[in-house]
Amino acid sequence: MDIKRLTSALLGFPLVLIILLIGNKIIVDCALSVIALLAMNEYFNAIQKVAKPVRWLGYLSCLSIAVIHIVPAEALRMVVTLAVPTILTILFAQVIATEMKTSFKDIAYTFIGIFYVVFFMMFVAFIDGMPNGKILIWYALIAAWGTDIFAYIIGKYFGKHKFSKVSPKKSIEGCIGGTVAAVILMLAYTYVANTYWGMSYSYLQIGVIGVVLSLIGQIGDFSASSIKRYVDIKDFSNLIPGHGGMLDRIDSLIFLAPFAYALFTVL
Repeated sequence: MDIKRLTSALLGFPLVLIILLIGNKIIVDCALSVIALLAMNEYFNAIQKVAKPVRWLGYLSCLSIAVIHIVPAEALRMVVTLAVPTILTILFAQVIATEMKTSFKDIAYTFIGIFYVVFFMMFVAFIDGMPNGKILIWYALIAAWGTDIFAYIIGKYFGKHKFSKVSPKKSIEGCIGGTVAAVILMLAYTYVANTYWGMSYSYLQIGVIGVVLSLIGQIGDFSASSIKRYVDIKDFSNLIPGHGGMLDRIDSLIFLAPFAYALFTVL
């Protein structure tokens, strides 16, 4: 692992730790909103090569994450349900208002971006707001970043078979090794949670959840790579030295977050 990548990880992890452990729901939601803004801006900058995104609506959607836990719980489900048709209605209204200077292609790319970044990111906030959310959120982080770190290390030193043209540097060995390592880390974390924090999570269930989330997170990684290859860029930005942009760093996490929320609800 190069020095830039290692330094960024060592500096960034304590900040994430502090926000998630000490921050209340509002602080975490505001932090996620800022992260979504950075990621959305990177996405818009990337696709502006092929479309003219409706930036104001994308940025406004990011800010909505900050108020998720301010909205009364009984109304939140309806608000989230209506969010998708409302956003689509506003986008088509802009096409009409601008007499098609904003095209269907422009709003299609914008809608995908809002759904991809904002809607998926909301589930990170939902996990944090669950009972024992401060414990559960780390399962999602370990599944995403544990897979990413060990897939990189194992792929770099032992990767022999290329996985997909979407991301030529990724290997089958790295993908498998990343999943195995993430599951081991999640089981070790479960031992700590059960032994010291009074939890009673099933190791079998956590193992299955770990495999599912790790694989979905890797699909998220490949999905981000497909976007970058489509617009011919290496990284979404150079915000985080050695890691690329914010969206490069969270592509796995936001993709697996909705599934993690559903599985944690069952757990």
